[in-house]
Amino acid sequence: MAAGCCGVKKQKLSSSPPSGSGGGGGASSSSHCSGESQYRAGELGLGGASTRLNGLGGLTGGGSGSGCTLSPPQGCGGGGGGGGISLSPPLSCGVGTLLSTPAATTASSPSSSSAASSSSPGSRKMVVSAEMCCFCFDVLYCHLYGYQQPRTPRFTNEPYPLFVTWKIGRDKRLRGCIGTFSAMNLHSGLREYTLTSALKDSRFPPMTRDELPRLFCSVSLLTNFEDVCDYLDWEVGVHGIRIEFINEKGSKRTATYLPEVAKEQGWDHIQTIDSLLRKGGYKAPITNEFRKTIKLTRYRSEKMTLSYAEYLAHRQHHHFQNGIGHPLPPYNHYS
Repeated sequence: MAAGCCGVKKQKLSSSPPSGSGGGGGASSSSHCSGESQYRAGELGLGGASTRLNGLGGLTGGGSGSGCTLSPPQGCGGGGGGGGISLSPPLSCGVGTLLSTPAATTASSPSSSSAASSSSPGSRKMVVSAEMCCFCFDVLYCHLYGYQQPRTPRFTNEPYPLFVTWKIGRDKRLRGCIGTFSAMNLHSGLREYTLTSALKDSRFPPMTRDELPRLFCSVSLLTNFEDVCDYLDWEVGVHGIRIEFINEKGSKRTATYLPEVAKEQGWDHIQTIDSLLRKGGYKAPITNEFRKTIKLTRYRSEKMTLSYAEYLAHRQHHHFQNGIGHPLPPYNHYS
């Protein structure tokens, strides 16, 4: 995709305040794989209800772009919404782990599928797998055709924060993306967010049967959350970042970009931070002094992408081995 994981035009970045009441992307605007919300202490696996991230855009119900927004069950309001609670108790700068992740297992995938990890090379085995994407396709297919939902899959059921992203067509346009920063057991989490991202992303109409043959499914598992003292202490293309700041109205705001976004957009550290501030609803001029007040959490991810054609090929070899009780869908070439 020419413009990052959402397949949208690159944003025009500026440290100047946006013009007009809605310029620059308030809290209800969307951004490329961005997440905006007011967090509760229960998030990031620290307890409490899971928080939905409307992947790749503004807050659910706002804007028409294609970023990843946090959309908690309760409304976040507009650009000024009430104050949130700190992400977690303060930790040591640079190395404070916010989320301990389970031991990884080897992931097998078809050679044609796409797997990516922002973890250090050789440091750990991949947990994300092609079977997770196949399971997401199973869940969506069964829902759209009225079949009984697939039985429990065989991949690990350990808890992770996760995203499910759908793209469509040869140019891989964003079709839906919602996830959570709360660690969820993968079996139930992928089942839930498969349908949520496909049917309830407010920027798009619910998916239909006709779209299935042109879909791509991506599963992202988020790991290695760390608080850092310096807002520049993260690596483009390696870390996802979540920022927390106080806006010009005195309200606490947050926003996030997944690890691949800044690199795909061609942004440096400052451009990425400034884009997140705008998407988080900050409308005042952005100065270096204000950037230094940001609380930043960096994290990594594992991502697997599978096309519908790859899903069919995989299922034809493993039909019924993973609890699939519905007929295989007919193959259709991409239009």
